[in-house]
Amino acid sequence: MPTFSYKAKEVSGKGKTGSIIAKDAQEAMVILRQQNLVVLSVGKGDSKRGVKAKKVNEEQLALFFRQLSTLVGAGIPLTKGLTILSGQFKNGEMREISVDIRNLIESGSSLSDALGNYPRVFASLYTRMVNAGETSGALNEILERLASYIEKNNKIVNRVKSALVYPAAIIIVAVIIVSFLIFKVIPGFEEIFNSLNTRLPLPTQLLIDFSNVMRKYVLVVIIGIGLALAGIGNYIRTPKGRINFDAFKLKLPVFGALFQKLIIARFSQTLATLLKSGIPILNALDIVSSTVDNSVIEAAIIRVRDQVSKGERIALQLSKEGVFTQMVVEMIGVGEESGELELMLTKIGFFYEDQVDATVNNMMSLIEPFIIIFLGLVVGGIVVAMFLPILKMTEIIGG
Repeated sequence: MPTFSYKAKEVSGKGKTGSIIAKDAQEAMVILRQQNLVVLSVGKGDSKRGVKAKKVNEEQLALFFRQLSTLVGAGIPLTKGLTILSGQFKNGEMREISVDIRNLIESGSSLSDALGNYPRVFASLYTRMVNAGETSGALNEILERLASYIEKNNKIVNRVKSALVYPAAIIIVAVIIVSFLIFKVIPGFEEIFNSLNTRLPLPTQLLIDFSNVMRKYVLVVIIGIGLALAGIGNYIRTPKGRINFDAFKLKLPVFGALFQKLIIARFSQTLATLLKSGIPILNALDIVSSTVDNSVIEAAIIRVRDQVSKGERIALQLSKEGVFTQMVVEMIGVGEESGELELMLTKIGFFYEDQVDATVNNMMSLIEPFIIIFLGLVVGGIVVAMFLPILKMTEIIGG
């Protein structure tokens, strides 16, 4: 029997990789789940480039699946279609991956197994959907659906990233301006004030003292900040740290609501896509748990999946977990009762995609004046503190 490499997560959230012997990928996944592992990807361990392959951006992946869907739908054999694709990609990595996948298929591998050899490029979600398409005989439809899913998910993520880039850029500019004032401007004023032999106002004296401390211990401060960030990063990479950090993100003012809406949109769209592709609900919940990008909600979905395997309803278990809004839970419940869970999940996904857009727009309109006021107070405060002695002397001379 062949050997399969796999990536999985333990119940605690800790990642795990290894190899397993099974007759096919499906049996390998069953064995891994029996070991209480959440399977992220399974593939044959015979690809030389699979482990070393670099990540490919989502636009390239969407283009890969959409074009392959068109070629398969036109009746072109997979191997020939992949040859055509490899000649169209300007991205060298994607071109080489297409060629390698074609070679694996020519050697007798299925498309899903060939994709599984590239876990860093093709997520478990993609390989399982392709496997479902191969099994059902609707591969071109699944590939098209997969391309649409990637594009939609990427659009939402980019929207959120764009909302975070602006305030981050402004903060960086503010730090540069304040650093320039502290290290270059204030020392010049200090020399002038020292030559006047006058008592400085408290704000001015405090600012000068702060400038002196920063200039004297700047390397210590930088090293301290670096060590603190490294320590926080290492803590976040631990299972407990990751859970605490993800819980903290959901509790953040304004941003916490945005993260929750993003997670709900991704959860609904992914689960709907998987169910439409013919993947059983338990397997679908396994996959979707690893796509929400939040260990708190991921653990909750895994617990829901375990209860659903015992015959419980999804909506009831999600209600007990309390990770989603009541509206989402009720809509999923209606979908279960009516037998139209896929349709209801799709509607939830569209609704929360719009909610993410609305929240991002509102954030941008609120953050911009707040940042301007903040910058004005910081920079203006420094300028006023520096000119207070000069104004005081002017009043004395004028008096």
